[in-house]
Amino acid sequence: MLIYIPKNVEIELPLVAFHWLDGSEAAVFPHTLIVAESHAKVTVVDFLGSTEVNGAGLACGVNDLLVGPGAKVDYICFQRWGSKVTSFQLNSTRVEKDGEARSLFVNLGAAYARQESRSTLVGGGARSEMLGLSVGNDRQEFDQRTLQCHDVPNTWSDLLYKNALDDRSKSIFKGLIRVAPGAAKTDAYQNNRNLLLNPEAEADSMPGLEILNDDVRCTHGATTGQIDRDQLFYLMARGIDPRTGAQLLAHGFFEEVIDRIPDKKIGEAVRTAVAEKFVSMRSGGANSEKPASSSSRLKKTKLQEEEVLDVRALQGLAK
Repeated sequence: MLIYIPKNVEIELPLVAFHWLDGSEAAVFPHTLIVAESHAKVTVVDFLGSTEVNGAGLACGVNDLLVGPGAKVDYICFQRWGSKVTSFQLNSTRVEKDGEARSLFVNLGAAYARQESRSTLVGGGARSEMLGLSVGNDRQEFDQRTLQCHDVPNTWSDLLYKNALDDRSKSIFKGLIRVAPGAAKTDAYQNNRNLLLNPEAEADSMPGLEILNDDVRCTHGATTGQIDRDQLFYLMARGIDPRTGAQLLAHGFFEEVIDRIPDKKIGEAVRTAVAEKFVSMRSGGANSEKPASSSSRLKKTKLQEEEVLDVRALQGLAK
């Protein structure tokens, strides 16, 4: 899918695309290419989903963002593949002089999901914001690899990835900020934060720096911790069970990421998707659902129609 925005054109409503994995043991290879010419502006939302909640399969997707001088691109990817899908998602962003790119990856589905994201700043005044939000349960594994490349002076980047992990799920984060020779006045941040909702959950973080120039400001860090017992006790004292209380605290944990989304309707869509994932976890997860009946095709169509209605609400067009 190619999205081309000419010079000085601003798209007010978000452009929304669906990529479906239809049937078990299938494979899908979605590719989104966004080209924003100078001083153009656009918001693009990709939904990656399976028509069978428990379906297996392979998903290998690519999204490329080419941001021209003074252009602004917001890209949001909702990953909600089936519970037995293996997923690979590759992101490449290139930002020219005074351009701005913001990407958010929401990882909720798949058995194993690897996401590689690279942002390259090639013009003075270029800015890149890389955001990630993941909710894991059962034995889900999220593998996140990031690279922030500052090739010229006077560029800015900020990365914030947050993971909430329940049951025996696992996250891996390995990120690198690279400042090229001569790229003075670089301002770069990298932060990975993990919240463990279960003692058996696991989070491995390896943030890194490669600085080949002086006169820069670069910081990186990672934190992993469990739910604050005092906060959980406060909720339990008001009749909320421990599991639900922990998930409510996880909602607050994600707000720092969601608040960075300029479009409030998209922010609400992210909150809704996270809430639906937590509801499925409380009810036993996707694996507890019954096998599809002979009317599964009708159900798939109904699912897709509901998603379209959600998009109209997201765009502010619903009655």
